[in-house]
Amino acid sequence: MAKAERSGSDTADVDKDKIAEVLQTETGGRALTGPAATLLFIVPVCWSLFQLWIASPLPFILEIGIFNSTETRSIHLTFAVFLAFTAFPMLKRKHQIERIPIYDWILALAASFAAGYLFLFYDQLSSRPGDPTDFDIVVALGGLVLLLEATRRSLGLPLAIVAAVFLFYSLAGPYMPAVIAHKGASLSKLASHQWLGTEGVFGVALGVSTSFVFLFVLFGALLEKAGAGNYFIKVAYACLGHMRGGPAKAAVVSSGLSGVISGSSIANVVTTGTFTIPLMKRVGFPATKAGAVEVAASTNGQLTPPIMGAAAFLMVEYVGIPYLEVIKAAILPAMISYIALIYIVHIEACKLKMRGIEPPNRPSLARRMLNWVVLLLGLCVLTLAVYYGIGWLKTLLGDQALWVLAPAMILAYLGLVAYSASFPKLEIDDASTDMTSLPEVGPTVKTGLYFLLPVVMLVWCLTVERFSPQLSAFWATVFMIIIVLTHRPLQAFFRKHGSLGEASRLGLQDFVHSLATGARNMVGIGVATATAGIVVGTVTLTGIGLVMTEFVEFISGGNLLLMLIFTAVISLLLGMGLPTTANYIVVSTLMAPVIVTLGAENGLLVPLIAVHMFVFYFGILADDTPPVGLAAYAAAAISGADPIRTGIQGFTYDIRTAILPFMFIFNTQLLLLGLTGWLDLLVTVVSAVIAMLAFAAATQGYWLTKSYRWESALLVLITFTLFRPGYWWDMMYPPTEERPGSKIVEYIDQIPADDMTVLKASGISIDGNEVSTYVQLEVPSGETPEERLMAAGLELSPRDDGRMDVEFVQFGSPAEDARLQFGWTIDAIQVPLGRPPKEWMFIPALVLLGLIAFNQLRRRTDEDRGGYATESA
Repeated sequence: MAKAERSGSDTADVDKDKIAEVLQTETGGRALTGPAATLLFIVPVCWSLFQLWIASPLPFILEIGIFNSTETRSIHLTFAVFLAFTAFPMLKRKHQIERIPIYDWILALAASFAAGYLFLFYDQLSSRPGDPTDFDIVVALGGLVLLLEATRRSLGLPLAIVAAVFLFYSLAGPYMPAVIAHKGASLSKLASHQWLGTEGVFGVALGVSTSFVFLFVLFGALLEKAGAGNYFIKVAYACLGHMRGGPAKAAVVSSGLSGVISGSSIANVVTTGTFTIPLMKRVGFPATKAGAVEVAASTNGQLTPPIMGAAAFLMVEYVGIPYLEVIKAAILPAMISYIALIYIVHIEACKLKMRGIEPPNRPSLARRMLNWVVLLLGLCVLTLAVYYGIGWLKTLLGDQALWVLAPAMILAYLGLVAYSASFPKLEIDDASTDMTSLPEVGPTVKTGLYFLLPVVMLVWCLTVERFSPQLSAFWATVFMIIIVLTHRPLQAFFRKHGSLGEASRLGLQDFVHSLATGARNMVGIGVATATAGIVVGTVTLTGIGLVMTEFVEFISGGNLLLMLIFTAVISLLLGMGLPTTANYIVVSTLMAPVIVTLGAENGLLVPLIAVHMFVFYFGILADDTPPVGLAAYAAAAISGADPIRTGIQGFTYDIRTAILPFMFIFNTQLLLLGLTGWLDLLVTVVSAVIAMLAFAAATQGYWLTKSYRWESALLVLITFTLFRPGYWWDMMYPPTEERPGSKIVEYIDQIPADDMTVLKASGISIDGNEVSTYVQLEVPSGETPEERLMAAGLELSPRDDGRMDVEFVQFGSPAEDARLQFGWTIDAIQVPLGRPPKEWMFIPALVLLGLIAFNQLRRRTDEDRGGYATESA
């Protein structure tokens, strides 16, 4: 790793080499010329065009090129494995990096044939399900081996080893230790299950990669090529550069915004970090902390709605909820996480006695407050006008509204481009320039407002039109393609400067290169989702999911907190070698059902989305977890610091993100679940923000001034109380009481229609074990309690011991959804008790926070208060 003492030129050379080495996992490892380079440009472009075609309504309008989901997954993987073998060398040797050996061409074609086998012979395979021929088995086994090699090349050895272990486990079940043993599978059955159907490699994970993820990655590539990344950095720096540690705060915000256009923390580090890390160093941040700030901000970029990491789209299928619900669950944790990181940066700047950079036009306090009020009111008015205005048009015009709204969006785009042309063009950031002055906020923001229109369209399609993620991404991508093709010539026209022909040529060039870049960025994700499908296929083939429940329950002793810690550790360990998407698939497939099951057995009904978000968060955190955090290596390559120290420092910043999953498992209001109204929402948001800021201050040992240890300990206590007030409140006011199961009819007569009731049930599970668990049953309306139970799909009969026997469970009913089974008993009903709101615990917590603030204010010095610097540090 480059050291700070080396000369600037030497350091720069080493940095470029290190960045290239880290990015090899993202973009491929070969530097080709000639016909091979042309082919490796054309193939990704064709892949992108294919994905746009299947996402569009054109196949159904023209009635040509219609593929079913299995065929599209097969073609998708064909492109991915072909590029994996041609873009990534077998070994990192010069002769393999500069050209493609003949054996790689053979392997690429063989892997492509195996991946495309389901498409090429779909009709034949459909006519003989479960009865594969010898040739089918040979192709399937060869495909599995070649997929593992493609995974090793494009993603490294760890994921390939994990998948190989699961394949070995499928075959060697009878020879495994008793606790994880199973009857085993023949080689023929394994190959057929994993490759010739949709239970393994071509399962849900690859389906999500095919339908959702590719379009969002392509959307990000188009945004980046159009200059949105540079625009976000400039805006963040203009808005935040005047604050203490302004460049570092700008790095946090720009990385969060870049999360909208990039699902990769490594790519995020490299795109924004090449500018922000040197800038942070110049204003006084040590190299390690400068890299760590960028790492922490970039890893959290995958949490930022509306476009999150690829794993977020998998939740749609695995949890069975709309993508809008995933956004809703993620928005508050992402917001408070970024607020806390900005505050951590502020604390670090205070510790280093930094000062902000004087803005070019420093407004008075009154003027700044007025600007904020005008901005907030303007956003509110604009939001209401768009929401209700377009909603009114849709109601008035019906299906014809599209012909009014589409031209209106185009006119808005033309107007914003014309408006942006009246301001100087934003230059590409150069980290070597002196940044003692800030760009003006107004002109900087106005030069790229049209970049936000596709994001607005995406959010509108997802939230208002309730389109599928695939269709929403398609229309947003189409709009983004229009922008990439036209914004250069339009600006040349409005500025009356430059050649329209040259600008149009550059726009077309940007478009084609974006198609290639988007597809190249998808190689790793496509291969990862296919390989992770092997793990999912193993679970369905062997029944290891049931085994894992017993195994984890034995290790944790039935303690949910220990189980969560165990899951977090697994996610972090696997994440050292697996990309976030594959990590999420593996851990959520194995652990999510276990947590839900064991939580229910211990009386805590954990929503499935909360468990999946828990796994998702820790999968992301693994990107900066030493000793193998690739994002930390990328940042260290830019900063010249030690990558291990950078990763450790970044992880200490990300501890704030690590506590969030534990909190929202026990307090699902942080995921905006179970809120009763706007006041409840406001209290939840404000308390969560204060809690996260208090925790950031506690972990940094600094708030208004340097904290004493007992002050930091009290800040942690305040954080816990604000995040989970029910912990203390339940000790004084129990939230529920249990009544005998025989009282169920009497209780159901008192609750509203479609309300949820919690039952304690016991019986024999499908694996033959005696279980006792809590279930949540939705009770529909009805004339009598008995009719309401029948509507819920449940027939009960009383017993002499105060319990109720389950005589019948209707298929597809709420009772079946609650996992009740015939022959079980209803042992008890959990009845909510009237009690004061648990939010009363906020009062002593905030009073204690005020006392700590008062104590620190008395010790505060002039240096702690800060100000502007007249020149850079």
